[in-house]
Amino acid sequence: MGITIKKPSEIDSLRVSNSYVGKTLKHLETYVRPGMTLAHINQMGEEFIASLDARPAFKGLYGFPAGVCTSLNEVIIHGIPNETVVQEGDILGLDIGVEKDGWYGDAAITMPIGKISQEDEALIACAKDTLYFAIETIKAGMRFKELSFEIEQFIEGRGYVPLHGFCGHGIGRKPHEEPEIPNYLEFPNPKQGPKIKNGMVFCLEPMICQKLPTAKILDDKWSVVSQDGLRGSHYEHTVAIINNKAEILSLP
Repeated sequence: MGITIKKPSEIDSLRVSNSYVGKTLKHLETYVRPGMTLAHINQMGEEFIASLDARPAFKGLYGFPAGVCTSLNEVIIHGIPNETVVQEGDILGLDIGVEKDGWYGDAAITMPIGKISQEDEALIACAKDTLYFAIETIKAGMRFKELSFEIEQFIEGRGYVPLHGFCGHGIGRKPHEEPEIPNYLEFPNPKQGPKIKNGMVFCLEPMICQKLPTAKILDDKWSVVSQDGLRGSHYEHTVAIINNKAEILSLP
């Protein structure tokens, strides 16, 4: 199908669904506290999305059972909400999708639960800083592989490694469209493959491991951890390429 170019009116529609994602993340970031269960946090997110007259896009997607991915501590992405209680010192990834009028939004944060260690602060900062670095780096005409290379170099410069086997992606009328955008260079030459063009809309989502980039999926068939068993972090925004640079759509 190839990478679609969105019209300005379509980007405006994507701006709405993505702003709802940003608002939902902000709502959860404000109200999540130690002592809550992951299931309760998911319920808060789903109810907030419903209050916006929108739909939690992840619920039922590929069989996922909830509207919010709640990835606790060593779970980097795709954590399933359950009765686990979050505690002071935990770190929690929240990944949310919203569908509004047939257009999809997607973004994620990793947040501290109460006071956390300096090590975990640095781990979260790596994901967030990598994301904003990537957004600032994007220019129309650069190749997606060049962007993946820049992301990988930034993560490794912080002393971490990107999770392998999972990636950013296009978004629009479907929650996942072309292209796939890894956080690492899969092949030696970044000067090949599709170029970034005005009108493209896609999600960037650095996923950070401490030592080993190889992924392992837990027995619940969803939760993704690093083979090193250590805590990870994840941040994501949806961006549109407008006037030759990336504009964030998923802000509150």
